[in-house]
Parts: sequence; structure tokens; C-alpha cells
Amino acid sequence: MSEDRLSEATGRGSEAMGLAEALPVSAEEDGSPGEPPEPSDSDLVAVPLPPILSAPSGESWFAARRNRSRLWWRGASPNLRGTVYMITALLVYAVMVGAFKYLGTAIPLIETLMIRQVIMSTVVFVIAGRSLPLAFKTDRPGLQIFRGLITLASMLCGFSALLYIPLAQATAISFSQVLFVTVAAVLILKERVDAARWIATGLGFVGVLIMLNPSGEGLNVWALMSVGGALFGAGITVSVRILGTSERTETILIYQGLVLMVVLAWPAWALWVWPTSEQWFWLVVLSLFGTAGQWLITKAYQVGEASALAPLDFSRLILAGFTGFVFFAEIPTLTTLVGAAIVIGATLYTMRRNARSRVGSDLSSPP
Repeated sequence: MSEDRLSEATGRGSEAMGLAEALPVSAEEDGSPGEPPEPSDSDLVAVPLPPILSAPSGESWFAARRNRSRLWWRGASPNLRGTVYMITALLVYAVMVGAFKYLGTAIPLIETLMIRQVIMSTVVFVIAGRSLPLAFKTDRPGLQIFRGLITLASMLCGFSALLYIPLAQATAISFSQVLFVTVAAVLILKERVDAARWIATGLGFVGVLIMLNPSGEGLNVWALMSVGGALFGAGITVSVRILGTSERTETILIYQGLVLMVVLAWPAWALWVWPTSEQWFWLVVLSLFGTAGQWLITKAYQVGEASALAPLDFSRLILAGFTGFVFFAEIPTLTTLVGAAIVIGATLYTMRRNARSRVGSDLSSPP
């Protein structure tokens, strides 16, 4: 509620305040003084209760906050909006990754990915509703199919590593994707990367190297697959950025689902293991959270620059370390903690830089 409407409502409430008094019987009918008679039930006059001047209703309060949020969102820079989408996506993905880790190898990875994709596509179809025919229209069918294939490759590599090496280690290795994205943003997307973002990206990668503590130990085939997942993930980021200029978010997700389901259909049927009721629950959870995360991260790279959002991906390390410690008894090492501190600093600086980009662009633009 605005201040004018609030003051108007306050004025109306003030005018209505007061008590309606009962008429006292202090005299006889002839006007002479006398003792007041005992009032009977019929003589009692109903006294209306005074109106209470209260604060705005809960609905009005939420409406005001919603309007303020909308105004803030409209005034935010594209990179700041992308940052909000990105951070929310990472929180959602943390739940999905934990569900994947919990299921482990009890269900074949191909089957898990197939069930996940079927549920994701169903949700997208429901959300699209009547606009579903429009969502199937694409100007870049070849790039849509290519993105679906590299998405499948990234999932197979990344989730396989996730099942066989510690959660924090797999997450840390996947941060090499940041370098690939930054280089691709310059070479393919022709984005300008200022010195501050290069420094933030470089420091973040230094933090990752500290956490990995490279000495030749632990770099097995699953760790290399994690690097492969990061490389394919960079390809996903760049392709989403290109598709985002002309394609709807629903279109990108629909074609990804079609490609994955076509490719995974026969292997999933051949390796099928019927899940238990508990496993079905976690399959649904990871599928729904995966859908939300996919949508959020797609929107993030549609509205924000890839090179600006890439350093924020380091936040996954904090979430992975928390999930691994609480649910899988994985205790972070000293190098992990030191590297995480550097990563947090780089992430917070990047968010602050994104928030100020609006001011810089406004000052540099002609009136």
C-alpha cells in the first residue's frame, strides 16, 4: 500500500474512532433530580465497540513488498539478474547432486538419467501448456541437437565421477569449466572480459588448485572424466548463450529432452532395474530439482554474460562440502578449507561487480 493510501485510510479510521455512550438516566421525566432507577433489560442500550486502527492487512503488506521487488528486478542490470538466477540454480542443484550420490550405483546411471529426463520433459510440457506448439518452433535445429548431445556427454562424465570419487573433489575438478567458459566467451561470443573478471576467475581457479592439492594422487580415470564433464559443460554454456538470443527457454529444454530420451531409450531398457519405493522418491526429487535448476541456469545465461556468471559457479564447492560432510561423512581437508575461502572471496567480489555494472553502463551511455 502506498503512503498516500495509507494516510487516507488512517484518516478515515481516526474520524470513526470514539465511544458511543449509553444515555444516563439521571432525572425523572419532569426534569427534577432524583435517584436513577435500576435499569431493566429493555432499557439497556447496545454500546458499539470502537473501531481499531490497525496496520495494513497481511495481503496489503505482501502486495507492497511484491511491488517493490518487481521494481527492483526491473531496475537491476542483466548481469545482476543473471547472478540471482545462477545462485538459485546452484542451491537447487545441490539437492539434486545429493540425491544422485545417495542413490549411488544401486540403479544404473543410464536408467537414472532416463527417468530424470522423462519427468523433466513432462514438467516442461505441462508448464508450456497451450504454447507447446510454439515452443517446438526453432530457428536453430542443428544447434539444438548439438546442445542435447553435449549435455548428455557432460552428464555421463560428471555424474559418473560423482559416484566414484568424493563429492568435494568431483565438484572442485569441475571448476576447470570456468576457464573453458571464459576463453570461449572471448573467442566465440566476442564478449569483453575486463581485468577485474579475469582476476576473479584466476583467483577462483587458484583456490580450486589449492583444494585439489595436485601431486599425482587421486587423479584416476574418474577424475579425468570430471574434467571431461567440465569441458562439455562449457560447451553447454556457450550454446545456451547463442540460443538465448532467438530461442525460448522452453524450446531449449524441450529439444534437450527429446535428444536425451531418444539416445537413452534403448540403453535404459537393456539395463533396467526396477527401483524400490524409496528409490522412486529420490528419483522424483532429483528430477524435479534438476528441472528447476536447468530452467534457472538457462535463464541465467540468457540474461547475463557468460564470462560474468562463470565465477559464481565456485559457490557449488561450499554446497558440495556441506552436503558431503552432513550426509556422507566426508570431512574437508585443510587445503579444501583454504581454497574455499579464496573461492568465496572471488564469488562475493563477482556479485558486487555485477551489481555495479548497471551504474557503469548508465554513466557511459549518452543521455
